[in-house]
Amino acid sequence: MADPQRKRVSEDMVTYSYLLLYIALSSGQIFFNKWVLSSKDINFPYPLGLTLLHMVFSSILCFVLTKVLKIMKVEEGMTLDIYMSSVIPIGAMFAMTLWLGNTAYLYISVSFAQMLKAIMPVAVFILGVAAGLEVMSCRMLLIMSVISFGVLVASYGEININWVGVVYQMGGVVGEALRLIFMEILVKRKGLKLNPISVMYYVSPCSALCLLIPWIFLEKPKMDEQRTWSFHPLILTLNSLCTFALNLSVFLVIQHTSALTIRVAGVVKDWVVVLLSALLFADTKLTLINLFGYAIGVAAYNNHKLKKAASPESSDESQPTQSIPLIPSTNSNN
Repeated sequence: MADPQRKRVSEDMVTYSYLLLYIALSSGQIFFNKWVLSSKDINFPYPLGLTLLHMVFSSILCFVLTKVLKIMKVEEGMTLDIYMSSVIPIGAMFAMTLWLGNTAYLYISVSFAQMLKAIMPVAVFILGVAAGLEVMSCRMLLIMSVISFGVLVASYGEININWVGVVYQMGGVVGEALRLIFMEILVKRKGLKLNPISVMYYVSPCSALCLLIPWIFLEKPKMDEQRTWSFHPLILTLNSLCTFALNLSVFLVIQHTSALTIRVAGVVKDWVVVLLSALLFADTKLTLINLFGYAIGVAAYNNHKLKKAASPESSDESQPTQSIPLIPSTNSNN
């Protein structure tokens, strides 16, 4: 009896360790990106360049891990037709999400960016209805209205609103919502289910290419003019490595927990980011109105999703969404 009990305790410890790793990496990466983009010491205010670096690094590491070292396996089933019709749109929207979300950090605080991300379920639901993936109902309309009201209240409580940053962040939200919709179409209509490593293997090179073109025209001339090519390679490499480690932590969490558990972990991570940002960054000034509005939106959506994830008949539906890598664009989503 002692051995099964000890084994159970050991499994629980491993699960909690993976969850803590995911929360720490996800929260830490958001702050790391903010620091790299905002710090005068690093002198790298180039969100496009930083995001491009992440995607190139991810592409190379995925190739090494799956094709050279063969530590991980890429799932079969990808065809040219699926890649052209689904993976390329996913990669393009992923690039848009990361680019705009990181750019928002130059104008607004981490906590306010996180609060604006609470509108994500509304964007996903509206686009899902338009794509025929969701069904409009009075219940969902009420939940979406409550979320929208909560985000409005949180925005009203923001002391210093920079509307340029708000536009960038909302653009990132739309991009992420479109990415999730394309991912759902890939899973439901094309019947292809990919784990996070496979998604990164296919999507990262496409996203890198989508970011390279605007970077050449928008940021490269500025970097040439301001002679900021002498950036800190060690810090930027570490930043890219942390991004990749975050994806691996998502992979481990999905393997060892349920959709319900990772949903709860995501809620905890969101609150950790909002509260820690008030302590770490001088541009963050939280008010009670901020927190109240954010709590309304988060509570309304996550109460609905937690009930749905806990029900046996919906657990299979929620799993494909959880297989999407949640790289923090501000993000993940994740």
